[in-house]
Formats: sequence, C-alpha cells, structure tokens
Amino acid sequence: MVALQTLKSINKDLAMTQSEISTGKSVASAKDNSAVWAISKVMESDVAGFKAVSESLSLGESTVAVAANASETITDLLNDMKGRIVAAQEENVDRDSIQQDITALTEQIGSVVAAAQFNGLNLIDGTSTDDVQILSSLNRDNTGAVTAGQIDVARQNLSTTTPVDAQAFGAGASTQPLANDAVQVGAANTGFAAAATDPVSSVTVTGGTSTTVAFGAVSAGNSYQLTLDGLSINTADGSSATGRRDFQFVASAEDGQADVINGLANQLSAFFGAATDGADGYSVTVDIDAGTLTFSTGATADDVDVGAVFQNGGTPGSTASTGGLGALSTLDVTSDSGATAALTAIDGLIEQSISAAAAFGTVQTRIETQSDFVSNLTDSFKSGIGSLVDADMEEVSARLQALQTQQQLGVQSLSIANQAPQSILSLFR
Repeated sequence: MVALQTLKSINKDLAMTQSEISTGKSVASAKDNSAVWAISKVMESDVAGFKAVSESLSLGESTVAVAANASETITDLLNDMKGRIVAAQEENVDRDSIQQDITALTEQIGSVVAAAQFNGLNLIDGTSTDDVQILSSLNRDNTGAVTAGQIDVARQNLSTTTPVDAQAFGAGASTQPLANDAVQVGAANTGFAAAATDPVSSVTVTGGTSTTVAFGAVSAGNSYQLTLDGLSINTADGSSATGRRDFQFVASAEDGQADVINGLANQLSAFFGAATDGADGYSVTVDIDAGTLTFSTGATADDVDVGAVFQNGGTPGSTASTGGLGALSTLDVTSDSGATAALTAIDGLIEQSISAAAAFGTVQTRIETQSDFVSNLTDSFKSGIGSLVDADMEEVSARLQALQTQQQLGVQSLSIANQAPQSILSLFR
C-alpha cells in the first residue's frame, strides 16, 4: 500500500510538471493559484487596453503632424507675402502685379488648408471650434475602477474663406469742434466734412523736431486718419521720392483710446521700418496716460506736414483672431492707404499662423512622450505578468527528470511488493 501511494503521488507531481512544461506557465488556470491568476487576468486586460491606447496615440500623432506641417508651410507663404507687401510701400512700383502675387499666394494658402487632413479630420480649416480628444491612457485606482485619460488638441483656424469685414472709413458728417476733440495735431484743425480725405490744416514738422497728436473719447465706428505729406519714401530703384501716406484706424465697440493710439502707432512704425531710410530718423512714440502720439524726424529730414481727419459711422475690419486668415481676401496694395493697412494686417496674420504651428508642436511632443510611456508601460506589465504566472523552465526541467527517476523506482518497488505474496504461495505448492 505504501509503494502504491508513493507512486500515485509521484505520478500526480509528474503530471503537474509536464503541464507546466507544455503550457509554459506555473499558474495556467484559477485552480493552480486563484489569487495570482486573478491578478494576472486583470493585468492582461490592461495590456489589451494599452494596445488600443497606442493605436489611438499613433492616429492622433499623425493627425497633429499634418496640421503642424501645414501651419509651418502657411507661415512661410505669409512671410513671402509680407515681402510683396513691403515692396508695395515704395514709390514707383507696379502695385497691380504685386497684388496679383498676393492673390496667388492667398489661393496657395487656401489649398494647403484644404489638404491638411488625416483620415478626414482637418484641424485648421475653421469648420469647428471643438477640441479633438485623443485617448492617451487607462487609469486604474485602488478600488479597481478604470477611467480613460485623454489629450485635448485645440483646433486652429487658418481658413482663408472665413467671412470677414473689410475696414471701411466713416463718411458721416461731423463738426469742427467734435473732430478736434476726437483727434488733433497740435493746434491744426481736423478734417471733418462728409467723406473728407484731407485735413483742414496741418502742422509742419521740420528736421529734428516733432509734433504731438492728441486723442479724445472713443466710440464704435469712430474713424481716425493721420496724414503725413512730404515723407521721403524708398523707390524700387534704390533711391527715394517725396510722397504722402494716410494711416487709418476704425474703432470697434471694444476699442478704447489706447487701442486707437497703438493701432495708428503700429502702422506708422511698420511703414517707417519697411519703406523709409533710417537716416531720416522718422519715429513715433506713445503716451497712453496722456492720450497722445508723437511723431518725430531726424535732424537731416525734410519738412513733413502732419494732419488729421475724423469721421464717424465707419466699419472696423475683422481681426486675425476673429476671422482666421480670412482677412487675406481684404488685402489690397493697389492704393497707398491699402498698402499701409496691409503692412499692419500681415503681421497679425503671420503671428496667428506661428501661434498655430507652435500649439500643434507642443501637442505633438506631448503625444510622442505619452506614446513612448505607454509602450514602456506595456512592456513592464507583460514582464510583471510573466513573473507571476510563467514557469521557470530550468527548474521545471530538472524537476521533471527527478520525478521520472522517482516514477521508475516506484514502479520497481511496486513490482517487488507484488512478487512477495507469490513467493509465499509457492511454499504451499
């Protein structure tokens, strides 16, 4: 009986060892070790979930990469356009040809925007303002509850077809006192008649001197024009010519005195930098607290006549932030005032495309980092599961040989035990 029980025990252990070798697992089912098996199955489900997360991150990364590349391309095209607009500031240039180049570049930007989609999702065409959510992780707390983590990707509007309003200078008749209260150059009277384009009078700024422009209260539709006549403006052949430029700003309901002053000052500074010689020393400074703007010239500069025009009933143009790149359709450099306005507008459009590219680049880096983390986390989980349930094949193989030897000895022992009764019976024969 002892030999039989010993053989049964050996056979049982041998069967378990052979099962570990055939499956490669020390815990192949719940009956082997229910606690470890349960933990391993939870971890295996997480690994399967991480595979779906990894696929989602790959799709999201590709989508954002397309948008980032398109944004960078659009920035390059806008910089090319700015070069054309700067050229349009000069005297004696073919502005009609320059306008054709600007129109062609605008159409090219539109083509880039339309093509910037991946699997049908376009992040820059302005058709939606909703963030795009990318599955980035599965988070399990200590109670076993699982929540999905996501990366939000903000869309950027770089559409050239977004409806925008072109700035329209007011044509409502004002009065001399109201016009002078709104904007006045020194003691000169401001132009105020309906559809006025010229100041009533102006202040002559001689070389090395300056004049101050004072601004009053601001209301929606107020239209301000500063006229500088006698500027030395660069020409296409590298020389210069004397000319006049008008700088206009139409206030919106949100604009105040500071917005008007800064808006005109930015136009003046952009023009001076693009179309005048630094030797003339043209400059502009602002004093927001005092509500003034000061125009100055260098000591060797020729006389410049500075005047102002004020009207009401104007229409402020859409900004880059409200209309994507739709303002490209309103750029018109065929006139002096249009060229000046375009020079200021293009900087805002370039800034918007740069901001879009930077935003996508930031998200792209985050997605790449998360994708690498999920990959490493998956490997760690697989390693952990293996430590829990995988068999140590070297140890199991050694045990198999030992049990097979024990089985052989057990069979021999049982055979010897079975022969003993036969020997006793032979004595009675």
